[in-house]
Amino acid sequence: MLSLLRRNRDVRLVFSAQVISFAGDWFATVAVVGLVLDLTDSGFAAAAIFVAQSLPAFAVTPLAGPVADRFDRRMVMVAVSVAQTGAALAFLAVGSGRVWVAFAAQGSITALGAFFTPASQAALPNLVDPEDLATATSMMAATWGAMLAVGAALGAAFTVLFGRQAAFVADAASFAIAAGLISLVRRPMRAEPLAPHTSRMRPLADTADAIRYARSRPPVLALLGSKCGLGLATGVVGVLAVLADKHFHAGDGGIGILLSARGLGALAGPIVAHRVAGRGVRAQLLTCGLSAVTFGFGYLLVPLSPVVLVAGVCAFVGHIGGGTQWTVSTYGLQLLTPDHLRGRIHAADFALVTLTGSVSYLVAGVLAGVIGARGTIALGAAVALLWGAGYLAATRHIRPGEDGYAARSVTGAVEAGAAGASADPSAGESVPGVVT
Repeated sequence: MLSLLRRNRDVRLVFSAQVISFAGDWFATVAVVGLVLDLTDSGFAAAAIFVAQSLPAFAVTPLAGPVADRFDRRMVMVAVSVAQTGAALAFLAVGSGRVWVAFAAQGSITALGAFFTPASQAALPNLVDPEDLATATSMMAATWGAMLAVGAALGAAFTVLFGRQAAFVADAASFAIAAGLISLVRRPMRAEPLAPHTSRMRPLADTADAIRYARSRPPVLALLGSKCGLGLATGVVGVLAVLADKHFHAGDGGIGILLSARGLGALAGPIVAHRVAGRGVRAQLLTCGLSAVTFGFGYLLVPLSPVVLVAGVCAFVGHIGGGTQWTVSTYGLQLLTPDHLRGRIHAADFALVTLTGSVSYLVAGVLAGVIGARGTIALGAAVALLWGAGYLAATRHIRPGEDGYAARSVTGAVEAGAAGASADPSAGESVPGVVT
């Protein structure tokens, strides 16, 4: 990974931008969750902050995917980061009687980020040589976990020392710095230049093209669906803050510890994923199922923990599974999808996980008030375990003959990408490689 960063200036810039932006995000998360708990004394309200970190993304992904495929991806990422700077400053207005501002600001940041993520993931294969793609994907996925770990820990300390308002300003500054770094990227973020004139956007039809492509290729469809199960169990993360504050009585520091443990697991996951990502679709699908089982096992132990540090270790184990699954499925989709569809495929992937995650956060928030944080986390763990077992069973018919199928899928993606270079897929004709 260090070799890639030394050799590739543009990847270094994008990597640095993500590191700084994610660090600022988690500074703000620790501060805003603690602030909402103080203002409302409601576990549901705290869990709803995590809903605001996911649900708005689902609402805008039918537009975000086509934007990533039709416009200059670098400019999309810069514009989004600039707009997120302004949205982060809105946290400064949160106070008694204005708790809703916290949700509005977080929702705006999330909705804007839904444009950034597909553009970034779709651009990455164009910024690196093919042999570096697995390394680059693992590295970019690791930044989220690393900055969650470091950002949450530093954010807790920063908030205690300087106050929550300072943490919100730091978050806004991180987006501004990220915009500046991405603007310096030189390599094209597309495999082919944009057509001089593009037709009007067709969000639903454009998304349908991507869905038809996935349905015609079982490995792509399986990789798209792999995040859903973990999304359905993700609500346990929203309850971690309640567990730290109400059960362990550890305040913002305890919240920071549990979120940092989550981040360390999400950082370790991509390292595991890097060892299996390049071994073919069979290994990728098997890893996705086993990762869900690992997530469930780790979180099954969290409610049994006697102190917050032990709970953090268990959450760390769970998120090794989560981080591995996210990285492996993302790499598989990058490999099997042609460039002109990649933004929409990654947007659909993001939409599925944000929708299921949002539902899970809401359900977990309600359950936490009925059966408590420990019982809610145990139920979420059971969902992950059942999903992992079911996923392994459901994909067994794809895995045995994977080698030939994967080769045909990659060949088809390359051929479709080449065809896309000579025709603008946004003009309304059938997308190459899609069964219509």
